[in-house]
Amino acid sequence: MKLILSCLLALFVIACASSPGKVEGVSADSAGFKPPADSVSEYTLGSGDKLRVIVFGEADLSGEFLVDGTGAVSVPLIGEIAAEGKTVREFQRALELALKDGYLNDPRVSAEVISFRPFYILGEVNRPGTYPYSDNLTVFNAVAVAEGFTYRANQKVVYIRRDGEMAESQYSLTSTTVVRPGDTIRIAERIF
Repeated sequence: MKLILSCLLALFVIACASSPGKVEGVSADSAGFKPPADSVSEYTLGSGDKLRVIVFGEADLSGEFLVDGTGAVSVPLIGEIAAEGKTVREFQRALELALKDGYLNDPRVSAEVISFRPFYILGEVNRPGTYPYSDNLTVFNAVAVAEGFTYRANQKVVYIRRDGEMAESQYSLTSTTVVRPGDTIRIAERIF
């Protein structure tokens, strides 16, 4: 009897120590929503991003460049360098290699994103449209930029089509639901 009670007590302690509301392999959200999207660990470039590129010692090769609709950046001397889908570091390395190939002996390149591609918001907001992206943008911030929800807006879920994806996904509308550059946000009408 003591052995059975000891086992039950041990199971109770283990169950209490695990995180509440989370079962291995099962989502805590029973409505089929995805958890809030987290921030991108390493940003990848895309059409509409504006870059500041500095080639040390070469003022004529330095400047601000736009990632065009084909996903490339047009650089003096070299021509087009593919940027879409690359991180800033990968783009720097590609530019250094291109400059090393017959143009400069030891090129040192620095690049940074100075403005991100815009995000899009539509549906039940007062001013749907295209807006400039800013760091740490959440869906609530995006709705505020679009002048708030309409009276018909469903304020519990949001539909987001991530840049580069073909279909939108449904997310719980929380204060931590992240928006990324190029995302399309749709606020649906609530069902009465």
